[in-house]
Amino acid sequence: MNTGAFAYPHNARTKKSLGFIRAVPTVSSNMSIDLERINADLGKNAQGLVDWALGLGRPSIVTTNFRPFEAVILHMVTRANPDVPVVWMDNGYNTEATYRFADEVTKQLKLKLKIYLPLRSRAHREAVEGPTPALDDPRHAAFTEEVKLEPFARALRETAPQVWFTALRATDTAVRAAMDPVSINPDGLVKVAPLLHWSSKDLHEYCVAHGLPNNFDYVDPTKGEDNRECGLHLAH
Repeated sequence: MNTGAFAYPHNARTKKSLGFIRAVPTVSSNMSIDLERINADLGKNAQGLVDWALGLGRPSIVTTNFRPFEAVILHMVTRANPDVPVVWMDNGYNTEATYRFADEVTKQLKLKLKIYLPLRSRAHREAVEGPTPALDDPRHAAFTEEVKLEPFARALRETAPQVWFTALRATDTAVRAAMDPVSINPDGLVKVAPLLHWSSKDLHEYCVAHGLPNNFDYVDPTKGEDNRECGLHLAH
């Protein structure tokens, strides 16, 4: 287990982390961010990476879907800065356990939760178009756009972040395995995945150490399969 990332103390920063904060000016340009250096030196230090990114002084968000172990990224970011908005694209197809978990974590961590819903309710969509289309159904792409991608695009417009924290993990999909903990999207958004190299064991131990709840009754209808991308992290 990466104990350095797991046990990183609140409000503490490595000398390297502090050095990055001083070296990167708080401006819209990302030219001065040395991605290779940051990923090499902080890529496996989750809390240090969070502290570095928040130290940029730029508007930030953390996204969540309240899947298993989501409490880790939410705790890690909001204990460093409780005012970071938490963005949830609630597709309307979550399990009852997921909704209860979302409420529990929100209350326990006092999250600044912003919920983005599809423009049509699940009842409206299903009354007109029927149940969720299968992965091989040509309508599935439009379904994903409606319940996840459009709400996220709307969230980006309204929150206007320059830093995006996400709980991506390399073990999720082949696409994510090829990612770096810090990257810069074509639109200039700094994407930070502090938990990219964490195992389920690491995440479980963090939850236990910090008294965080968990949720394993989770379904994502836009993915259909655990190792399939929904398109969100391909588009952004």
